[in-house]
Amino acid sequence: MSLEEALTGKEIPDDIREVLALIPVPFFSFDGEVREGQLVVHRELEKEVQDIFKKLVDTRFPIKQIAPVVAYGWDDDASMADNNTSAFNYRVIFNTDRLSNHSYGRAIDINPLQNPYVLSDGTVMPKGAHYDLLQPGTITAEVADLFRLRGWSWGGDWKDRKDWQHFEKPKVD
Repeated sequence: MSLEEALTGKEIPDDIREVLALIPVPFFSFDGEVREGQLVVHRELEKEVQDIFKKLVDTRFPIKQIAPVVAYGWDDDASMADNNTSAFNYRVIFNTDRLSNHSYGRAIDINPLQNPYVLSDGTVMPKGAHYDLLQPGTITAEVADLFRLRGWSWGGDWKDRKDWQHFEKPKVD
């Protein structure tokens, strides 16, 4: 798909739209094949995201699929329920009115069914997801280090809640 197609159907401010790029990324699939997906990310992060995903392939870390959220009608819940790895989605942080780093192409969610978002009250999203280090596709400290070494933070390190699937690299002013 093209960048225009990946951004269709969503009101996105021009200053954000102008800095986004649609990039191909390789991934090692759960069926043992190397495939290619697409992520919409901030242009500043394009090369390092591609490098990280190449390293994930080298380690044979399995990912179910990678597709822009437009493929799910911009429905984050539907994307997560389908175990889709994605980046850009112009939306607010769950239970807040603040824009998520996904809204700027500066966050990536990987394998949501293996790496759920667990709220402080124990609510798990997506429903039925379970974080188990023994399951393929679950993010480990070694996988997280591929991002951390490039200045990304991991939601698995958060104290008030756990967002095991989530990596972000906010813009530094």
